[in-house]
Amino acid sequence: MPAPPDLHVVEPTPSDPSAPLVVIVHGAMDRSSSFGRVARQLGDLHVVRYDRRGYGRSVGCAPGTLDDHVADLLSIVDEREVTVFGHSIGGVIALIAATRRPDLVRSVLAYEAPTPWTDWWPQPRSAPPEDPAEEAEAFMRRAIGDHFWNRLPARTRADRRAEGGALRTDIASLQGGAPFEAAELSVPVLAAAGSDTTWWHQRATRELAEAAPMGEHAVVAGAEHGAHLTHPTATAHLVRRALERVPTP
Repeated sequence: MPAPPDLHVVEPTPSDPSAPLVVIVHGAMDRSSSFGRVARQLGDLHVVRYDRRGYGRSVGCAPGTLDDHVADLLSIVDEREVTVFGHSIGGVIALIAATRRPDLVRSVLAYEAPTPWTDWWPQPRSAPPEDPAEEAEAFMRRAIGDHFWNRLPARTRADRRAEGGALRTDIASLQGGAPFEAAELSVPVLAAAGSDTTWWHQRATRELAEAAPMGEHAVVAGAEHGAHLTHPTATAHLVRRALERVPTP
């Protein structure tokens, strides 16, 4: 299934045609440009980033289900062998893709992939706002704080509020049963989390590393959920570590 034609994909021509391919999948209320500093430290690799449906410069694409996002990822991979770096729900998308096409997705770096289908994952204390734009704003205020939200340009705040439908679809797509079985993953999985992140992201990361047959656990010292923004060098090192784990023929 081809990706939507207006999906925003950033794929520079690599300086070395034989360079390993890495595709970055961002999380909710994020975009490919957030990973720019990480990508710049991977200049010897073939790094591809894209804005998922409903976010960033792909805001014109209707929000998609998990199956839609997995199909988009595999369409971008285009039958090439790849290491996928998925952040947050992007990690879930990467892991599903690895279960479906282990011949292409040769290793995964999953940074704080959520598991809200488990019985211990904390549930919201109150119902979300009826307006998706209000939900997007509330999400951003929790993520960056009221002070920084209020300092954003009006156009930026409007753009982020416009992503509320995609956020709501992301949240809904993770409800219900587990979308993949970690024990059935047949490729190396590097499950990483920040040392200063929430307890639930830490637990989900540890359990993924323990359940995946070729799982490995990593911690980014001093980082929270947005390690790609605050610790780009350490995040780039994780990408290289995931690449090193690709089995040799």
